[in-house]
Amino acid sequence: MTSDQLLNQNAMKKNNIDRRDFIKRSSLASAALLLTRFPAWGKVPYKNTNGLSGQLEKKLDPAWVKSLYNKGKVTTYLKTKNELQYIGMPVGGIGCGCVYAGGDGRLWLWDIFNQNQTGVVYKEIPWHDSPVDRAAKILTPFDGANYVVPVKDVRPLDQGFAFKFEVNGKTIIKRLQSEDWDEIGFEATYPMATVNYTDSRLPLTLSAKIFSPFIPLDEDNSGLPATIYSFQITNNGGSAIKVSITGWLENKCSIYYERSDQFNRINTAEQAGENWMVKGIGHNKNWGDYNMQLAPDFGELGILSLNPGTIVNTDADLSNDTLFSKENKEKVTQKFDKKLTGSVGNEIALAAGASGQFHYAFCWYFPNISFGQIKTDNKRYYTNTFKSVSDVAAYVGQTFEKLSSQTQLWVDTWYGESTLPHWLLERTIANVSTLATTTSHRFASGRFYGWEGVGSCPGNCTHVYQYAQAMGRLFPALERDQRERVDLGLAFYDDGHIGFRAEADHHPAIDGQSGRVLGMYREHQMSTDSSFLARNWPKTKMAVQYIINQDKDGDGMLDTPIENTLDAKWPGEIAWLVGLCLAAVKAGQLMAEEMNDPQFAATCKEFVTKGRANMESQLFNGEYFIHKPDAKLGKTVLGSYNTCHIDQVYGQSWAFQVGIKERIIDKDKTMSALRALWKYNFTTDVGPYIQTHKGGRGYALPGEGGIIMNTNPQNDPQPYGTKDAWQLGYFNECMSGFEHQLASHYMAEGMTDESLIATRTIHDRYHAAKRNPFNEVECSDHYARAMASYNTFITACGFEYHGPKGYLRFSPKLNRDNFKAAFTSAKGWGAYSQVLEKGAQIHTIELKYGSLELLTLSLDKLGHKTPNKVTVTINNQPVPVTHQWDNDVVDINFNNRVTVDTNQVLYVRIG
Repeated sequence: MTSDQLLNQNAMKKNNIDRRDFIKRSSLASAALLLTRFPAWGKVPYKNTNGLSGQLEKKLDPAWVKSLYNKGKVTTYLKTKNELQYIGMPVGGIGCGCVYAGGDGRLWLWDIFNQNQTGVVYKEIPWHDSPVDRAAKILTPFDGANYVVPVKDVRPLDQGFAFKFEVNGKTIIKRLQSEDWDEIGFEATYPMATVNYTDSRLPLTLSAKIFSPFIPLDEDNSGLPATIYSFQITNNGGSAIKVSITGWLENKCSIYYERSDQFNRINTAEQAGENWMVKGIGHNKNWGDYNMQLAPDFGELGILSLNPGTIVNTDADLSNDTLFSKENKEKVTQKFDKKLTGSVGNEIALAAGASGQFHYAFCWYFPNISFGQIKTDNKRYYTNTFKSVSDVAAYVGQTFEKLSSQTQLWVDTWYGESTLPHWLLERTIANVSTLATTTSHRFASGRFYGWEGVGSCPGNCTHVYQYAQAMGRLFPALERDQRERVDLGLAFYDDGHIGFRAEADHHPAIDGQSGRVLGMYREHQMSTDSSFLARNWPKTKMAVQYIINQDKDGDGMLDTPIENTLDAKWPGEIAWLVGLCLAAVKAGQLMAEEMNDPQFAATCKEFVTKGRANMESQLFNGEYFIHKPDAKLGKTVLGSYNTCHIDQVYGQSWAFQVGIKERIIDKDKTMSALRALWKYNFTTDVGPYIQTHKGGRGYALPGEGGIIMNTNPQNDPQPYGTKDAWQLGYFNECMSGFEHQLASHYMAEGMTDESLIATRTIHDRYHAAKRNPFNEVECSDHYARAMASYNTFITACGFEYHGPKGYLRFSPKLNRDNFKAAFTSAKGWGAYSQVLEKGAQIHTIELKYGSLELLTLSLDKLGHKTPNKVTVTINNQPVPVTHQWDNDVVDINFNNRVTVDTNQVLYVRIG
């Protein structure tokens, strides 16, 4: 898609183009494609229109299920299998806009111009049904339009690389684009993609690593408006090869603002430290037009060579061989509607068997951002450090070795060293890339601001973001700031409730309220000491009390109708909300105990004890948990009632994420509910179900599997209390954030088959042959709730951490006798491993970054016997400890708080 086509979407993104006109103008081909994606609806063998008489269909090959546990290899998408066209891995920094790395290695989308559109691209497509609250049979990005017809090839500006190879008297020129190579393989390893290029005429190996710096716990260096390319070339032939490489970038600054002859674009050559770059800016010849500098697309672009001997050209011609040799460092001015491209290039001679590297960076600086209700924050966070793209480029050049090596270290720790299945590692971290899209923003004040999905539903929505554990574990400072600045700051009210959309909506959402209280406990745990909680305890206590106050009849169960994530106020007592409130109040109890507030701790404990007993006795139907109708209204209004709801034991799931030891919900009843969800809600093909259950949006298509939000095992003729509520469509959908939450719970409870199958089903829905693997869609693209994929990594490791207490625990659920995985803490990250060798347990913590302070390390027994001897060393130096067994768990207590520093190893031998 060209820049002119993008400009024509302005009307569409404001929903003022009708469906007929849309089809005429742009989507007849897409409409025809849609028709081929669906089976003939009348031929699908599914007849029960009221509900389910039994379990949904599951075609599961036992050998395939077994294979899910294998380490396997990196997922590599191939040109020859037509798997590259939809790939768009976000490779910009946190809160810096969105730039995609495509399957062939080129950058695309370039959503850095602060347009705040809905969806990565706004479009409307015809649909077989009317989704949720829309009368017309269309899908927009809110409804999964970009899932059903994936976005591809959106290129508002031209960027790329070309290589010239001189070998054995021949000259071969190749561009980094799919059609130029026999094979291209894209390794889907966020945050660093590796793209491999193969051509039968070239006796060499060429690969590109494409990334923006990504260093857990370092949100500033992970928030740079820059994308780095590192090329590796190896001469596999018997004679020397001369290699020339040129990268280019078109100047499209002020891409939307510049629309008349009073505007020019200017390229200049600059030195950024020891390196050379071409810098592009927009220019307004009308001195009186100050609005240009305030426009969202006002800014600067730059292409930087991080190599010596760079050839710089401020006015590159891409059409001939001079692209590799012509140098021009003069300032170049061009009219706004004429193409202006800058390039940087280098060359190297490689002897037989030799290798060489080239490094480049594409940088941008578009500082102006604004959202309706936010009046004061109108600049991006990176403007605190940088005042121009030149500053960005200089910083990247000065710190390149550090930034690239630490990003590579995280990638190696996450993928290379782990024993977890490679595909699982890919899927659980893929959605962290949402932080590097226009779902996520960071203002100059330091505030993190998030839409639910790209341009969809404002205000750090509490009932969406509370599902996602990723940011709280990888970049905890951002979550602490959200709790303090937003939830307990501008969104906090005198009665203790938290406005669920910050400035955009002051009303509470009870699930969001509970999740933010649990988030406070997590953020406290991911701190080095108790100062964060102590500073925020008075308001946190009020937020907990607000939850308690919503139990009007005093039975420990929420019974006040308050907004929830399914966009309604349900009356009655609803298991998933009751359980979530119990988990939040339990967290309140634990925080009160740490804050030396025994009276409030006792209040919380009494509430949880009473609520759990009543939930288990009144809301469990013998198989799963339900929604008990309001005594007066009955089943006359919207609710989930006797249906099997995906989040019914979510409170227990949240408890696992923050290491709450005491169960929120009885284990046997929880396991029964989880089995029921597997039986009634999971299917390997949603097609038969959605044929007879209308109104859902396009987040899973016929032939694809998933976990359906709600099903009706009891064949209730009116299972949701009403037939005309616009929210009814939600119940018939597969929304990946909810699915990830449930998958993480399956893992925590030891239902590892179910967890892996559910997660792999999502992974396969987002296979690159069908759509972008890095864009899980719910209500718009890159949906924040999908960052709950990281939850399953947490529970797979059995990870628990409490920084102020110096407590760390691992209880892996996979490969227990030979396990290794990454972990993060308040100040450091590294790798944890455990092996069983000749009856002895060996546990190691290798710290790769920062530091880790410990007082207690809690581990599981691996063998059949309970060993009596425990020895610990740090960097081969003995450390005195005591230990205590509790059934199959050993707590190793250090006599004094110990610190493990970068590159040190803590070694534990048990037995």
